[in-house]
Amino acid sequence: MQQDTGSDESDRWSLVAVAGILSFVAMLDMSIVNVALADIGESFAVPAETAQWAVLGYQLPVVALLLPAGRWLDRVGMRPALLTAVAGFALAAAAAALAPAVGWLIGARLLQGAFGALLFVLMPVLATRAVRPEVRGRAMSVPATLGPLGAVSGPALGGLLLDYGGWRTVLLVKLPLCLIAWAIARAVLPRGGRLAAPGRREAVDAALIAGAVAAALLALTLAPGSPRWGWAALLVVPLVVAWARGPGGRPVLAVLREARTYGTQGAVLALGAAFAAVHYVTALHLQRDDGLSASVTGLTLLAFPLGMALAGPVGGRLADRWSPRPVAVAGGVLVAVGFVLLAAGDDWQPVRIAWQLGIAGLGMGLYGGPAQFLVMSAVPAAQLATAGSTVQLARSLGFTLGPALATAVWGLSGPGASGARTALAAAAVAACAAVPLLALRPGPRRAGAAAVRQG
Repeated sequence: MQQDTGSDESDRWSLVAVAGILSFVAMLDMSIVNVALADIGESFAVPAETAQWAVLGYQLPVVALLLPAGRWLDRVGMRPALLTAVAGFALAAAAAALAPAVGWLIGARLLQGAFGALLFVLMPVLATRAVRPEVRGRAMSVPATLGPLGAVSGPALGGLLLDYGGWRTVLLVKLPLCLIAWAIARAVLPRGGRLAAPGRREAVDAALIAGAVAAALLALTLAPGSPRWGWAALLVVPLVVAWARGPGGRPVLAVLREARTYGTQGAVLALGAAFAAVHYVTALHLQRDDGLSASVTGLTLLAFPLGMALAGPVGGRLADRWSPRPVAVAGGVLVAVGFVLLAAGDDWQPVRIAWQLGIAGLGMGLYGGPAQFLVMSAVPAAQLATAGSTVQLARSLGFTLGPALATAVWGLSGPGASGARTALAAAAVAACAAVPLLALRPGPRRAGAAAVRQG
């Protein structure tokens, strides 16, 4: 991506704020529409399977386009790319809210997901280039903290909007934030740079990645009750191999080999999956099996984002003052401890669940910014968008696959509290596995890697 964010000698915290705002709204859309699916289905007189595409229509393009978007964004200008992505995201959201038919709604959500993929890649790049290397840890912690906060606050905010304004307001809620982000970026980003049309390579990459993710989700969905899940799982391997050996996959893998960040990327995926699985299982069990109200469940789950909000700025400052890797490892340990305690508990009392989720939330806040800093600081400036796309793909895959994996484990383990606890145990195992991955130090870098401190 062309260097057009200004001099490296000055810190542009307004652009870090833009990265945080966009991280919040992009992740908010991953979860907020879930609460409106029943109303959408009723409004258009369509079955739940069709209404579900108001969510999947956003999530699948986000995951499918992250890597192609990273490769494309490395060769275009920051200013035109960011302004176009924010404007397209907001206009697609407005088009979805004004949809006269379900086909229009799904099409608008697909388009919004495509622009959302661009936002996901641009956020860490913007935070990295907006400030000097000495303060990048705290800069990276802003989008790394606000993104998951958007994801976990989506259901509560969506439910409130649904009660008072209907499902169309759920789709419109992020527009003021998009307008603020667009105005700040337009005022602060230096003029210059250009856009180039994506090529056939990006389209092929997107199709292969989308097919692999869809096959994995289908396999996990079918696993509890159908032998056909194995056939769906078998489709994942050839699609991934075809992408890796193609002209789109080889440059991405070359960046990963040069940066040697496989351990950190794996930890991001594992912790993302564990976080999403725990949030899904806990909310569903408390309401469906224990009969708690939505408000009590929401207050219980609120402990996690509160912990994240408290620890996020601390993690960034500690990473800048000392070293990002030990801070990320300490955060991963806290997440694992919280989830292990949650899975090992013998009751489902909201108070116990809340303080254990709070511990995990503190850990997630500590780990997020430093882990992203480790990935972004390991590559040359010309490859920042590609590096950003890989870490965002790892996180998005974790958020997408976590609930599906929890559903599969829960279904295979039986209904009720025992099955829910087994699903929580699987999430705890994933969180524990992330700790040694975060601690894994890469070997000597190849020529061309960025020479910055990684701890």
